[in-house]
Amino acid sequence: MDVFHKIREMKIFIVDDDEWIRDSLRIFFETEGCRVLAAETAEEGLSTIKDQSFDIIIVDYRLPGLDGIEFLKRIHNAQADAIKILITAYRTENVVAEAKKLKIQGFIEKPFTSDAIMASLAYAIKRRDMHSRLENA
Repeated sequence: MDVFHKIREMKIFIVDDDEWIRDSLRIFFETEGCRVLAAETAEEGLSTIKDQSFDIIIVDYRLPGLDGIEFLKRIHNAQADAIKILITAYRTENVVAEAKKLKIQGFIEKPFTSDAIMASLAYAIKRRDMHSRLENA
C-alpha cells in the first residue's frame, strides 16, 4: 500500500513537546504533500482541535501538563473518526490497556525511524479500512 497516496488528502495533527520531533514529523509529512498542523502541548492541541477536525492525530505520551492518553480521552468524541497514533518510549501494559480502551490504532516507539512511522500508519489505515468494510457489509 502506498501510504502517502492515501494520506495526501488527509489532515494530520501532531502533538509533541519535543521541538525536534514535532518539526521533523511536520517536515516529513509536508515534504510528501500532506497537510499538517502541530502543537507543543496537549492544552494547545485541545484549543486547536475544538475548531477543526483531523483525519490522523499523532500524539506523544509524555507531555507537560496533560499526557497523551488524557489528551486522547478528551478529544475522543469530537475526533471519533480520526486515526490515532501514540508516540512513546514508555510502552507498558498500563499504557497499552488505556490505548485499547480509547481505540488507538497504533504506536510509534521511540526512538523511531520514518519507516516505523509509515508502518504504523499503514497498519492503522488498513485496520480502519477493514473495519469500515465490515460495518458496510
